Amino acid sequence: MKIINLGEGNTVLNKFVAQIRDINIQKDRMRFRANLERIGEIFAYEISKTLTYSEKKIYTPLGIASINTPDDNIVAATILRAGLPLHKGILNVFDDAQNAFVAAYRKYDKGDDFHINIEYSSSPDLNGKTLILADTMLATGASLEIAYNRLCEDGEPAVTHLVCPISSVYAVEYLQKHLVKDNITLWAAAIDEELTSHSYIVPGLGDAGDLAFGEKI
Repeated sequence: MKIINLGEGNTVLNKFVAQIRDINIQKDRMRFRANLERIGEIFAYEISKTLTYSEKKIYTPLGIASINTPDDNIVAATILRAGLPLHKGILNVFDDAQNAFVAAYRKYDKGDDFHINIEYSSSPDLNGKTLILADTMLATGASLEIAYNRLCEDGEPAVTHLVCPISSVYAVEYLQKHLVKDNITLWAAAIDEELTSHSYIVPGLGDAGDLAFGEKI
């Protein structure tokens, strides 16, 4: 699995990441969602550089233009609910993509132990397609691994891009051990060193789902 951390460069992406982390700016729920959407657009643009292109003839009112456009059949997927704003940003760029959704959440057992529960999944046939699976936070890596494996029950993607703006070192190492495939790339905007006993990323940003959509019961 290939790892690309866009946060290592100096771009406007860092501004949006700073704002979704900022405890004061987070109070504006609409701005939080908008920043995640913009982050999704930036990731989609960077992913577009990896796609397969071929020359097309475009007929204009005055003539014919030759333009290289992507040939990939893209499926944009996300983990509900926190990944929805990020997913929307990706769709703003890949507006003709098919869509897939997985509802995965932590179900706590005794103490700090938990397992990942999936209650819902919807996906088109993934065989030979380019899968972009997005989730805002990558804490342990377990949810993303389970969601990916569930989606692959609906076909084997030719290429997979995992988009996780805020990730932990632990989760990156976990996925490198459990998703050992050359056709998978993990895209991040920040990789944080610390993971608490409750498996929350530090400094992280808090609960992305609550910040985007309000606290849940």
